[in-house]
Order: sequence, then C-alpha cells, then structure tokens
Amino acid sequence: MAPVAAGTAAWGLMTGVAMVKSGMSLFEAVLMGVIVFAGSSQLAAVPLILAGAPMWVILATAFCVNLRFAVFSAHLRPYFMHQPLWRRLISGYFTADLTYVMFTNRHPHPVPPDDAAALRAQEAYLAGNCAMGWFSWVGASLLGIALANAIPMHWGLGFAGILALFGILCSLASSRLRVISAGVASAAAVAAFALPLKLNILVAIAAAVAVCLMLEKPGAPPSKAEGAA
Repeated sequence: MAPVAAGTAAWGLMTGVAMVKSGMSLFEAVLMGVIVFAGSSQLAAVPLILAGAPMWVILATAFCVNLRFAVFSAHLRPYFMHQPLWRRLISGYFTADLTYVMFTNRHPHPVPPDDAAALRAQEAYLAGNCAMGWFSWVGASLLGIALANAIPMHWGLGFAGILALFGILCSLASSRLRVISAGVASAAAVAAFALPLKLNILVAIAAAVAVCLMLEKPGAPPSKAEGAA
C-alpha cells in the first residue's frame, strides 16, 4: 500500500477540506472523517448535505456508490468465515478497494481452516495493508479539516483527488468488460450531468451495470462427457 498511499492521502486531504467548506461543523467533519471510511460515498454525500437533499436521497446515493463492497464481501467470505463475527466486522470496516485488490492478488484462493500458519499470513497481510490505507486516508482527512480555512480551494486539491481516483481506476481496469463499464459510466454521468442532487451518479451506475450484464457471457455448459462423469 505504500506506493499508493500518497494518492490516497491527496484524496483524503481534499475530502477533509470539502467537508468543512460545505458548512459542516468541526465535530461533524471529524466524526464523518473517522467513522465513514469510504471516500467515494463521502464525496457523493457532502454536496447533497449542503444542498439540503432529503435523507433518503443521501442514503440511497451512498448505498449505490458502495454496492461494490457487497461483491467484495461475498468474495472474501470463504477467507474469513473461521473468524468470530466481531473480527469479520472489523475487517469489513477497514477493507477498501485497493486493500481488497492487493489481498486477492496475493492470496487468490482461501487456505484450509486447519492451516494456522497460512491463515496468520493472510490475516497479517490484510491487516498491514488496511492499517496503511486507513492511516493515510484518515490522517490526511483530519489534516484537511484542520487546515480547511487556510487552504484556498483554487490550489487544485479537487484535481489532486481526481488524479488519485483516475490512478485507482486505471489499476482496476484489468479486463475488457471493466474498461467498457468505466466508459459507459463516464459517458452516462456526463450526459446526465444536468440532473439535480448529483443523480447523474446513480444514472451512471445503473447504465454501467445494465450494459455489463448484457455483455457478460454466461459460462459454457458442461460437455456430455463431463456431465456423465
């Protein structure tokens, strides 16, 4: 996580500044910065809070933006079902996009639950990545909150956050279908930009999911020989 910590910190710094500039109190900004460890949903929710959007719109937007974590959770379930519930909840809170990607690349398959050494190695790798990711994000976010009134927005912190997101996007676009989904979401978000309350984000998510579901090829049916076996 160390090579990408700078990009994460730039994004977190910009988010901390944005929360204060949106009119949130110091207590609210600090509480959100520490508890809501989800930058994309924070950036989506802050303008809606500032605009006085209904609570259901704010919650629905954050929910849709973070739907990907339900997929991550389902994939990681076999890795951590041996742990008690409280440890799985903590792992779920600290696991973010890049920690998930790096963990599954390093450990593509779960290990048997009776292999204590391998289980400790997996847990240690995830814990180290999660710690680096959390401190780089939350530390920079708190710094942005503290310096919000001293940092002019025209310094380009928003652009720094866009660059950080673009770097993450490029690292995750590892297949043709993912590239298509990113392109469809981008085009839909721009086309629906005029919608109020940032609803173009929801349109982009729905369009990308719909197109990818149509393009995704179902698995090939087993041959007769395999079926007989």
